[in-house]
Amino acid sequence: MAELLKGAPVARALTERLSARADALKAAGVTPRLAVIRVGERPDDLSYERGLLKRCEKVGIDADVRVLGAGCTQEELLSCVADVNADVSVHGCLMFRPLPSQLDERVAAAALDPAKDVDCMTDASLLSTLAGRAGGFAPCTAEAVLEVLDHYGVALEGARVTVVGRSLVIGKPVSLMLQARNATVTMCHTRTADLSAECRRADVLVAAAGHAGTVGADCFAPGQVVVDVGINWDEKSRRLVGDVDFDAAEPVVAAITPVPGGVGAVTTAILARHVIEAAERAAAERSVRA
Repeated sequence: MAELLKGAPVARALTERLSARADALKAAGVTPRLAVIRVGERPDDLSYERGLLKRCEKVGIDADVRVLGAGCTQEELLSCVADVNADVSVHGCLMFRPLPSQLDERVAAAALDPAKDVDCMTDASLLSTLAGRAGGFAPCTAEAVLEVLDHYGVALEGARVTVVGRSLVIGKPVSLMLQARNATVTMCHTRTADLSAECRRADVLVAAAGHAGTVGADCFAPGQVVVDVGINWDEKSRRLVGDVDFDAAEPVVAAITPVPGGVGAVTTAILARHVIEAAERAAAERSVRA
């Protein structure tokens, strides 16, 4: 039976540290604040949003959700982003992705003030992450993967890691972040030839394809650590599931993150950390100008 790498203990430890930093900001007259932009009512977005709002409350971050209809226009979305940019009380912004097909995600992301980009939506933040430079914020979910592995003492130096997924949101950045920790990383995707063989060779397997069941029963080997990043709504079971076939993996591997209750809980804490850092930077800049 595999060890469950639950996200709650990881998030709890992060929250305790962040609460102290939020208190220090408030003592200096700064209340950290997050604006959330959500288009439509996707079940996975709503699930993440509920967890995020609870995390912000625990940390001491003010958060407000700005909701647009699923059929909104590009102009309406850009107007919402402009309002966030202009609001000096907002330190960070999260925009749920993917957006509906009528909206251009790249244009919306480019419109956001990079200083308020706490989830690596802008090109400036992405470049910082891919180049390994300080300044921007890495994607929260990618950073959460490493936070979970570190919390549970999973050695990355010299480890063979397979990442299933190549998106700019998770797959590519987490691959480079793992390489920066001296892991040997193989990045795969749904069209990789003999994906199951690539997965079985890994010491650490990160599933971030965005499709339920992508990583199936033939992908696992004894001793592996499996991190399931996927959050998918399964209409048949009417519940959230990951990208990994959990029932097939759990009897075989050494450790695995559950869905829900795994990486997602940590992701909200990482986002809260980014908001706190953005508020601290803004406060420092105002102090210098004064």
